[in-house]
Amino acid sequence: MEILYGVVGEGMGHATRSAVVLEHLLSQGHEIKVVVSGKAHDFLKSRFSGKAGFAIEEIHGITLKYFGNKVDKAGSLFWNLMNSPKGVRKNVEVYRKVAEQGFRPRLVISDFESWAALYGLNQGIPVVSVDNIQAVNRLRHKKEIRRGNGFDYRVARLAVKVKVPRAYHYLVTSFFYPPVRKKFTTLVPPILRSEVLAAVREPKNHVVVYSRAIGEKELLAILRKLPFEFRVYGAAKERQVDNVSFRAFSNEGFLEDLRTARAVIAGGGFSLMSEAVSLGVPMLSIPIEGQFEQDLNARYLEQLGYGAWTRKLSERAVRSFLERTDEFSKGLSQYKRQDNQMLFDCLDELTQSVSRDKKRPVRLDTQCMGSYDKH
Repeated sequence: MEILYGVVGEGMGHATRSAVVLEHLLSQGHEIKVVVSGKAHDFLKSRFSGKAGFAIEEIHGITLKYFGNKVDKAGSLFWNLMNSPKGVRKNVEVYRKVAEQGFRPRLVISDFESWAALYGLNQGIPVVSVDNIQAVNRLRHKKEIRRGNGFDYRVARLAVKVKVPRAYHYLVTSFFYPPVRKKFTTLVPPILRSEVLAAVREPKNHVVVYSRAIGEKELLAILRKLPFEFRVYGAAKERQVDNVSFRAFSNEGFLEDLRTARAVIAGGGFSLMSEAVSLGVPMLSIPIEGQFEQDLNARYLEQLGYGAWTRKLSERAVRSFLERTDEFSKGLSQYKRQDNQMLFDCLDELTQSVSRDKKRPVRLDTQCMGSYDKH
């Protein structure tokens, strides 16, 4: 089957998760054309270059700007308005190219990417959504999870709803399992890289830190006061200052340190959080202010006993968190770690349904649904 696959370019989590799905689809003999923006384009192009059945086109996507640990709404709006005319021209060109080059997709898959989803709607092609952010709109969240976020929650739900509207089916990846509130929605476990699935938990005493929104000087001022070894990833320059080691980002090095860490301190992004939960590593989350989805992730992390969250990083917050890592490790021991097979089976069921022109399923019938089936 020919499949158009859209990947949002804001952040690399969508790209790394989509790479797992793309590997599976290609292994099943599907022909894939990917449309993607930002750094994710270079990552996926490099990862799949030369593979049979794979093609990629770069499109223009929305870019968010940040001021500290907060979304810079004015800066983001200005940047995107300044670049929108060029971006629109580019996207129209890619639209024409996809439509005129003889590529006739029977299915569109979108990882929170609007261009491909709209292409599918305009062409009458079924769209399957595969991402975690749809949890904001398609799951029912208790008041304590939404506390203090009433307006932000309503705005976030609307934004998520219009991002990939009227899909054939929504596969929502999640490590938390509230009830589904919408039809044509299936909860599946988080998508995990093969390296993460192969990793074995061997806890030691160091603490991994990864947060692009917090400056190195601010981090150092807090961490050097605490009696723990910290390994800070994403540093501009590698160096050792007292108990704090600043390291350039490395996939292999980061994962090795993560699987053996006492704990991890990071933002509220779903990819790293789901990897930490899967590996059983307690996490302190500092969600970016103004991103409700990150708030949601962090609140569920704390509610489930897998870690804690704080609005602002401080010596007190870090100390309090690290004093409770045994408690969080016990909570994480109750989490049932799963691989990607459930997602793959759901995708296979959906591709077969589309290929046979079946009516879109309200619920999926794949045999591996397990405990998720109750949702």
